[in-house]
Amino acid sequence: MLKFRLYVAGGTSNSMQAIANFKVICAQHLSDRYELEIVDVIREPERALADGILMTPTLVKIAPAPITRIIGTLSQAHATTLHALGLEAHVA
Repeated sequence: MLKFRLYVAGGTSNSMQAIANFKVICAQHLSDRYELEIVDVIREPERALADGILMTPTLVKIAPAPITRIIGTLSQAHATTLHALGLEAHVA
């Protein structure tokens, strides 16, 4: 099971775009083989600081190792995002 955490800043357009883009990537390539936790840094600023999140949106692939981070709305080509997260082997 792939585990992700997406740090967003409330309902900003970049945050909403990152959520939508990630869900499209997962629907197309990962089916039901992932878990996503969304952390709103406006509501939980101490958690973002503890996790070393300095910019939003930031997507973190938690499992399987290695931990990988992508900053931005994930609007770059899906292949680029999959490669950056090291997910080519997990693509359905």
